[in-house]
Amino acid sequence: MTKAVTLASVLGLALSASAAQATLPPTPVSDECAVWQRELSFAQSVADHDAGAFAEHLHPDAAFGVGRKPTRGREAITKEWAGLIDGSALKLSWYPVVVTRGADGAAVYSSGPALYEDPGTGEARLGRFGSVWLRGDDGRWRVVFDDGIAPAPADAAAVQRFHEGRKAECPDG
Repeated sequence: MTKAVTLASVLGLALSASAAQATLPPTPVSDECAVWQRELSFAQSVADHDAGAFAEHLHPDAAFGVGRKPTRGREAITKEWAGLIDGSALKLSWYPVVVTRGADGAAVYSSGPALYEDPGTGEARLGRFGSVWLRGDDGRWRVVFDDGIAPAPADAAAVQRFHEGRKAECPDG
């Protein structure tokens, strides 16, 4: 074998290995951290009273309230959530604590606490949410299912613990 053929073979193998690495699917941790950040961004859309950004986080065929009669579709959910998004009904805050990728990486589950504050009375209640995210053809993660547990009254110490529990960075990232 000549040096040119050997060099070409080695370069060909190196390029093939490089191409294979570039096409490997994301790891569970990178998907989980991407959804962690998406969940924080979703909550921020409500904090910012941005209905357009809120809607962009929703899968077009999302279902909210899956533990009861669900609201289906991006437009219907955005309409139903209008008082939460604009802050007139309640001030809603949440963040993920658990984010877990499913079998083939197409779905990720997120869950964490949710704080509901009445803008008129200042009364606070704490609950939990659970969301399922799907990666779209464009690579963006969008909520396809969302539900939660009914919130219970929360005192000032519980509200403080809620705020102290929020992590801006994915714990595995």
